[in-house]
Amino acid sequence: MTQTQSLTAFIAAHPASVLVEIVQAKGSTPREAGTFMLVANAAIWGTIGGGQFEFMAIDNARAMLSGAGEPVMDIPLGPEIGQCCGGRTRISFTPVTGPVAEQLTRRLADEAEERPAVFLFGAGHVGQALAEALAPLPFAVTVVETRAEALDDLPDGTAKQLTPMPEAVVSKIPTNGAVIILTHDHALDFMIARQALARPDLAYVGMIGSQTKRATFANWLKRDGDGEAEMLSRLVLPIGGKVVRDKRPAVIAALVAAELLTVYALRETKTSERQVPHR
Repeated sequence: MTQTQSLTAFIAAHPASVLVEIVQAKGSTPREAGTFMLVANAAIWGTIGGGQFEFMAIDNARAMLSGAGEPVMDIPLGPEIGQCCGGRTRISFTPVTGPVAEQLTRRLADEAEERPAVFLFGAGHVGQALAEALAPLPFAVTVVETRAEALDDLPDGTAKQLTPMPEAVVSKIPTNGAVIILTHDHALDFMIARQALARPDLAYVGMIGSQTKRATFANWLKRDGDGEAEMLSRLVLPIGGKVVRDKRPAVIAALVAAELLTVYALRETKTSERQVPHR
């Protein structure tokens, strides 16, 4: 179930609910402005960061459902409420009506459209684990396979692409996308990697393997006359960093998920810095 579907189901099951949204965040706070949750009398959807300030927000939302409560709360995140974040949050409370529900649904759909596209080539043990690890994260995940049965048990919300020529899929990946190569065939890995590395607009190109595999791929590129040095400089191999040496699929998946989050956070920071006008 996607986040949008989950929200729609919650509202259908709890027609009397309140939208709780952080409208201003100053200093150190658990979540940023724009974060929201829904509160019903006996259930909640989402979180604005947890802790005592969220408990206060939930209590106020439920009071609003009973005819009391405040439309806005300004909460300092300090010792007076048992927290030490040091920041301050301003929270709004809005009864969920039809138009409010539609607005929230559109908002989540728009956010989903903006998620980076992550293409996993291969759905073996590591590919399956990585699809699971990425499922709750802000990525649009597609798994590409040559074997139909390998696509059977992927998480909900994961796009699937069955093809006899996975390397041909690379040209269709949106700009700023990521490619992670995990197939059962090293020759196929190399063909996919060459196509992906020929696209400098991709944010991340990674291939599972060792330094030996990297050297083999370098020789393969040299033999085929491709720009070996420039291409290899953009290839992440091994994937998941070099500190944790654990080859269990779930561990590799966690490391690669963290690596992807870091890559996109750094790109977003650089984009924001470029948009700040110089004086």
